[in-house]
Amino acid sequence: MSAIVTIAAREIRDGLRNRWVLGAALLMAGLALTLSFGSAPTGEVGAGPLEVTIVSLSSLTIFLVPLIALLLSHDAIVGEQDRGTLLLLLSYPVARWQVVLGKFLGHIAILGFATALGYGAAAGALAIGGAEVDREGIVAFAGMIGSSILLGAVFVALGYLVSVIVRERATAAGLAIGIWLAFVLLYDMALLGLLVADQGKTIGAAAFNWLLLFNPADVYRLLNLAGLSKASMFSGMAGLTGQMQFGRGVLFLALAAWVAAPLSLATLVFSRRQM
Repeated sequence: MSAIVTIAAREIRDGLRNRWVLGAALLMAGLALTLSFGSAPTGEVGAGPLEVTIVSLSSLTIFLVPLIALLLSHDAIVGEQDRGTLLLLLSYPVARWQVVLGKFLGHIAILGFATALGYGAAAGALAIGGAEVDREGIVAFAGMIGSSILLGAVFVALGYLVSVIVRERATAAGLAIGIWLAFVLLYDMALLGLLVADQGKTIGAAAFNWLLLFNPADVYRLLNLAGLSKASMFSGMAGLTGQMQFGRGVLFLALAAWVAAPLSLATLVFSRRQM
């Protein structure tokens, strides 16, 4: 355990030294403040400022957090190998799975701190501005921050899987961008095309719900844009809310599985990799 903590602390120090923590936190805080004050509820949707902020930040998170996570993690192993520090690290009495887990926890700490600080700034600004919030909104906002960190953990794990498979940093960077495009943009476009072509003959509501679980970004959408009644009305996902067959607990477990699977596979591949 001490080895894991030491490696995680090293990653956090490197993040501070490279301004990753500060840059990510400032970026998220700036965008969160812009969205929270630049959007106001209109019409008779019954959504308050906090619900509007949840919808805006959730939509931003789907694009921004996976990209930051992949930029953090895609060269975690292959970058160390290119710099010649990986062999030095492995020369210490530390197991390879401890290296992967320690680095992973360090990157999650960086991403979690930046997300909580950035998005928390938006909530603080709304509170200072006198916005009225209810208990459901507060719980939903806290859940949005937690699920945003969990979504980031998914893509950090995917970045580690890329980093242990390839031999060059440039290849890892290209694959990381490809993963981001596939999950954030292309999967939903392909799913929409499939639904249009099928015209409801084969793919029903149950099959559609299961297909959404194969994309962590869609699981995150279901949690934050369709899981809260007021937010779903404002985000235009009220119809999907009525067809959801998975509860929030199942969706959180699905995201956790998306973290565990690639991280476990990355650990297995790295344990068998020849240096």
